Amino acid sequence: MNFKELKLEEIKGLKIGHASNDEAKTGVTVLYFENGGVGGVDVSGGGPASRETPLLSPITADNKLNAVVLSGGSAYGLAASDGVMTAFEEAGIGFETGFAKVPLVCQSCIYDLSYGAADVRPDKAMGYEACKKALEATDSRQGNVGAGAGASVGKIYGMKAADKAGLGTYFCGCNQIPGFYIGAIVVVNAFGDIYDPDSHEKIAGAHNAERTEFRSTKEGMYDDFLPRNAFTANTTIGAIVTNASFNKAQMNKIASMARNAYARCIDPVGTMLDGDTIYAVSVESKEIESPILDINFVGSLAADVMGQAIKNAILNSKISDEEYLSNIKA
Repeated sequence: MNFKELKLEEIKGLKIGHASNDEAKTGVTVLYFENGGVGGVDVSGGGPASRETPLLSPITADNKLNAVVLSGGSAYGLAASDGVMTAFEEAGIGFETGFAKVPLVCQSCIYDLSYGAADVRPDKAMGYEACKKALEATDSRQGNVGAGAGASVGKIYGMKAADKAGLGTYFCGCNQIPGFYIGAIVVVNAFGDIYDPDSHEKIAGAHNAERTEFRSTKEGMYDDFLPRNAFTANTTIGAIVTNASFNKAQMNKIASMARNAYARCIDPVGTMLDGDTIYAVSVESKEIESPILDINFVGSLAADVMGQAIKNAILNSKISDEEYLSNIKA
């Protein structure tokens, strides 16, 4: 089947906005679904920080999602959605209750307090800024931007032996299905090491003390039975977005199938030191000539695009060792 990579500016029904504090190394990314979205979620990590995830359960009301928010700040960063709600309220966006429109917003956070400033976290103002930008246009930047500003990976030997990571995206279409697209947005902030989904080569992770070569996170964990630094928190968070039509139960399954990309690219993954979460959202489109697609096809493709987004998150966030080490405060 002939797939083709798409630019974010070509994607209809989705807009992305970022707000970052470049000095504190933290930020917010807002995924705004212009016509609402049907969502699902998969939580595989042991320590998630999240908001409104029950909205995506198949047994809750079948209301359209307005946005997914990804942020730094650990659980403190959940305050960013307050600003997103305010921006949507000002724009008249939300679920009509009869007395007010209530925006439906889900959020997940990474732990980035060990990089940059621990006492500066995404707040209402930063969430408002990111949402206003998303309402205006899509920001296609990757790497050290938005929720990826403070992301890092491979932290078993401490932050000084870890690697900088960030935010990545990847979207594609299919020549045989005119109008169809699927893509992924991900913030890679894993406890484990990161591998290229195509070559299986390690591209980021734990280093030796001199930072001249990689060490194995898994071998270090096995040698000591437990992680050396069990209090260094992590979390890889992301979203699959497609304009193919599916219900909430199906989107939950697609989210769980997308998790295969985490297993291919991150090792170890889904630990109690991670809060790994994947959203999956359908922004149904009448532009697809064959709108009813097989869930196995789309779910398998979801894992592929997520793998490419993880790779892009690493490749677009690389900085010098000197710059990386200068931002470690612990």
